[in-house]
Amino acid sequence: MKISNTNHSSNSTAGFILLGFPCSRDIQILLFILFLIIYILTLLGNGSIISAVCRNKQLHTPMYILLANFSFLEIWYVTSTVPNMLANFLSNTKMISFSGCFLQFYFFFSLGGTECFFLAIMAFDRYLAICWPLQYPTIMTGHLCINLVVTCWVSGFLWFLVPIILISQLSFCGSKVIDHFLCDPGPLLALTCTKAPLVEFTCSIVNSLPLFIPFLFIMGTYAMVLRAVLRVPSAAGRRKAFSTCGSHLAVVSLFYGSVMVMYVKPTSGHEAGAQKIVTLFYSVVTPFLNPLIYSLRNKDMKDALRKISST
Repeated sequence: MKISNTNHSSNSTAGFILLGFPCSRDIQILLFILFLIIYILTLLGNGSIISAVCRNKQLHTPMYILLANFSFLEIWYVTSTVPNMLANFLSNTKMISFSGCFLQFYFFFSLGGTECFFLAIMAFDRYLAICWPLQYPTIMTGHLCINLVVTCWVSGFLWFLVPIILISQLSFCGSKVIDHFLCDPGPLLALTCTKAPLVEFTCSIVNSLPLFIPFLFIMGTYAMVLRAVLRVPSAAGRRKAFSTCGSHLAVVSLFYGSVMVMYVKPTSGHEAGAQKIVTLFYSVVTPFLNPLIYSLRNKDMKDALRKISST
């Protein structure tokens, strides 16, 4: 029995193999170039929004302050996975240490949880602006905006401490091959020496709550926004109100449409190929598209970005 425990601990110390996208060397290099370009464009796009908000005083409002913080979050969210994925494309061993794996797990899910909370408070901001336009400046003050931002970051990084601690205490056996491009709870739980249904159930609940609670809040908020917009007498007023919410609704649809599929049941129940594609979509593609969605549909943001590009 002592020998078995020693083997488990030594295997954990050695780390895991992130299989990533198994294919020929030439395709691996092409994928490296593709994701490197996407990563650089994601950094530039989100960085441009942050710069536009910081440099343009007209954008120093709660809506754009929240958007700048959201863009800052997206930069770190994509950085939690893509650099390691790029390194794996060029690596022969594709190894990741035990501590490195769980650090990536923690930051990826904490940033993802923070994104869910941010999407909720951005919906709340639009609700106040449309449903309570006269009271909006007195309700959504700078102080409240900062408090909401801090609450999102703190809540996101505290939320996933429990599953990280629970899964990291388990023993892992076998080849230690994770058929994914990041350290995900499903493949990790599949590598445990013995089944841990209580841990799986706890992780499922903890992973689901920051998805469903903000999502239900967003849906409820936009139901009230829709009711208020439909009461606006002029067609131009209704178009302006829908335009204000359109970008945020598009981002919510992209993010929640994919992420909910994977983490309601974080076990090995999903096929590895489908899991990789869906995870790739919300962890890499969505942060890449978000700056385009917000800038193309927002006149003030387009004007601010033009000023930056002309200087």
